[in-house]
Amino acid sequence: MGRTRQGRTLNYGIAYDPLPSQAKFHRSKARFKGFSGPIGSGKSQALCHEAIRLAFENPGRMGLIGAPTYPMLRDSTQRALLELLEENGVEFDFNKSINEITLKYAKSKIAFRSVEDFERLRGTNLAWFGIDELSYAPEQAWLRLEGRLRDPKAKRLCGFAVWTPKGFDWVYERFVANPIPGYETVSAKPYENRYVLDKVPDFYDRLKGSYDEKFFRQEVMGEYLEMTAGRVYCEFDRTKHVKAREIDPDEQLLWALDFNVNPMCSIVAQVIKGTVWVHDEIVLNRASTEDACREFTGRFAPHRGGMSIYGDASGQNMQTGGSTDYAIIASYLQVRGYWYAKRVPKSNPGVRDRVSVMNAMLQSADGGVRLHVNPRCKELIKDLEQVVYLPDSAVIDKQRDPRRTHLSDALGYLVWQECKPQVMEPEQRRGRLF
Repeated sequence: MGRTRQGRTLNYGIAYDPLPSQAKFHRSKARFKGFSGPIGSGKSQALCHEAIRLAFENPGRMGLIGAPTYPMLRDSTQRALLELLEENGVEFDFNKSINEITLKYAKSKIAFRSVEDFERLRGTNLAWFGIDELSYAPEQAWLRLEGRLRDPKAKRLCGFAVWTPKGFDWVYERFVANPIPGYETVSAKPYENRYVLDKVPDFYDRLKGSYDEKFFRQEVMGEYLEMTAGRVYCEFDRTKHVKAREIDPDEQLLWALDFNVNPMCSIVAQVIKGTVWVHDEIVLNRASTEDACREFTGRFAPHRGGMSIYGDASGQNMQTGGSTDYAIIASYLQVRGYWYAKRVPKSNPGVRDRVSVMNAMLQSADGGVRLHVNPRCKELIKDLEQVVYLPDSAVIDKQRDPRRTHLSDALGYLVWQECKPQVMEPEQRRGRLF
């Protein structure tokens, strides 16, 4: 690894052996360029290496790396860049108070910023900027950064981004469908990443069992699809999914709740060999959490196989009476001999992620069916058939019928906790790029 000066441009050798689509992205001289690809296509690596390259091509100037939210920036994008610098011995100073680093040799600064509050992106002139997962960021954030790309001392001005396709959104319109002059987009192909396939040969194929067909085509094949139109649970089919099964006394009984007051809704299910069997639903008008407990214990005795509770994470918030919904459940059940595990995350999963897992359980891309509903669950069946998106959005319509969405939400919380795919993107090996 060496350091050289060519004129006033600094170059720094970093281990990197780019894939064909990555190399094409790095070669692009467009003022604004994008890298679109499915999971496992090396987007994060491309983003980090492009940022370092531009920092050395613009010695002494300021660049910016952004992500849709601060947690994503901190836990993914920023972490990946800092690890890459440390692994390759690139010296830098990190000013944590302003979340900026200075590359010691190039004397270039890199600011890390969340772009969700895009009005804060006004101000300092930039030589370059890069955005991770652009399809989850607002268009106004990109436009604000375009306006900041104006450092008169920059050797090369460039704005770039990487993303996974997310339907026909503003990113698709701006970069793919009707690109503005000065824009260029490189699209990675599925199965291109030899590093992933060498390490996990069935990495892509096994995702067919975790994702529904449309989500598989978008996330794994990298296709642009309309994901928001029509029914939310598009894979549900009465002829495939409505089926009864007796409760297994030796398997855990799973109770999942949505804390809506009218109606108060919950479902009771079991997971048998990876398949979810919904045995019953509880729907109570103008009811309290204690009412739901009373109805549950009236139907189900303490269960030999044990029991787990799932549900809306907001039920952990304190009520005006000084208790939480889950504390009320604990107090009611334990004195009656019901012992259980609480399986509730600190925050609810994203709606898009929860819906995707539900559809994958209903029917995955490989044709597998792993969710069945007892015919007595009439309201849940209506949910799975009738819940729709608002027009031209990824927002579920909760206003059309106030009785809809609650039972499917409750089931979704359970399915997410028990069945969400555990997909890790294998680390890309290092070679040399520059």
